[in-house]
Amino acid sequence: MTDSADLIVIGAGPAGLAAASLASKHNLSIMLLDEQAAPGGQIYRNIEHNVTHESEICAILGAEYAYGAALAETCRASDVTYTPGATVWRIDPDGGVAYSVDGAAHTAKGRRIILATGALERPVPIPGWTLPGVMTAGAAQTLLKSSAMLPSGRVVVAGAGPLAMLVTLQLIDAGADIAALLETTRKRDYFSNAMLLPGAMAGQDYLRRGMAMRRAIRASGVPIYGGVTELEARGDGQVSSVRGRSGGERLTFEIDTLLLHDGVVPNIQATRQVGCEHEWYDPQRYWRPVRDSWGTTSIDTITVAGDGAGISGARAAEYLGQLAALDAACRLDKINMADRDSAARPIRSAMQPHTAIRPLLDGIFSPSFTTPHGDDTIVCRCEEVTAGEIRTAVAQGVMGPNQIKSFTRCGMGPCQGRNCGLTVAELIADVQGVPVSDVGYFRLRPPIKPVTLGELAAMDFSETDS
Repeated sequence: MTDSADLIVIGAGPAGLAAASLASKHNLSIMLLDEQAAPGGQIYRNIEHNVTHESEICAILGAEYAYGAALAETCRASDVTYTPGATVWRIDPDGGVAYSVDGAAHTAKGRRIILATGALERPVPIPGWTLPGVMTAGAAQTLLKSSAMLPSGRVVVAGAGPLAMLVTLQLIDAGADIAALLETTRKRDYFSNAMLLPGAMAGQDYLRRGMAMRRAIRASGVPIYGGVTELEARGDGQVSSVRGRSGGERLTFEIDTLLLHDGVVPNIQATRQVGCEHEWYDPQRYWRPVRDSWGTTSIDTITVAGDGAGISGARAAEYLGQLAALDAACRLDKINMADRDSAARPIRSAMQPHTAIRPLLDGIFSPSFTTPHGDDTIVCRCEEVTAGEIRTAVAQGVMGPNQIKSFTRCGMGPCQGRNCGLTVAELIADVQGVPVSDVGYFRLRPPIKPVTLGELAAMDFSETDS
């Protein structure tokens, strides 16, 4: 049987929680589907448990993390029908959704859909990145939030971006043995983006926090190396060292864990699968869905809010979710356009400091590891396809990412290109000598998440559009 609702919100991070809560105030029936067991998304993961039972973890993670408890509480108190553990694997332009919970497949139909699917950490395909003991900085933070676990032994954090600094400091405060922070950002990256500083001053609190984090890391005794290049992990069956170069200095650290981070990118699997138009955002080298100021995409029934629309941070994601909810209420005849616009003005005003900082951050912390230099580096972890195999296929005439699938199986594993799609496009563009925007991305078809044949067989297809 297919459930129905005025609005289906997919994702219970800051954008999804805010969208569902506000939409429910306008007498809309709301279904909130989320893959996680509890609300919060990645940024506020496990927030309800931690604020109640893990005050020490909350203190380490900081006030920005604890803020998420109010969003979760507000949504819980609303009339939203919240379904945790729901893996959405198909979305249709007419508002149809297929998802699975506890091994059982379900369908739902919404008059509108808000996609609040958040972001993914960018792949960092350096030599040795697939060794046991190498993981992303975000994954280490997730372990801290969800299980109060720390990476074992001696740890190095390497890469670029505010999250690398934040995770380094959080792990220091939690008692991890951090040997160094290796930043790929160079001094000239700061100077070359100085012209963006005046426009960023509305978000100067972010600048203050960044400088405070850097001072705290140095005060802890952890060295910070800038402009790091030639980064590689080494080990025999397990990472044992990390190497790089900072200026004229060759760096080598004996380690047990390497945490990599090269920024985050929108999770566009759902918007790609449903057929939304996308555009290339060159400062951070990622694809994002084309949308209007309310988040509505090229498919009129589909709105995208939060980092899935373009990286803007947790607070901005909350406000974008609220704007999407107001527009949904207007399009579903619960409020008129004048009331929508009036209600949106203070939201847009509150959001402005959080978005003003983005051009500066995007310019300074541009990604460093978009294209593997060596041919032996694995690009597709699912199918163990190397950069050399992709380069060879392109040299033999492969024109784009979809043909790469046929030649190499790259992008055909369980992640369906989430961990290799951007790297594949960058490699093709590099070999062909064309912009990445001309290369495109993998064509995605449902199911966009693994689903068993048993789940499909048990579905009542008479209730769905097959």
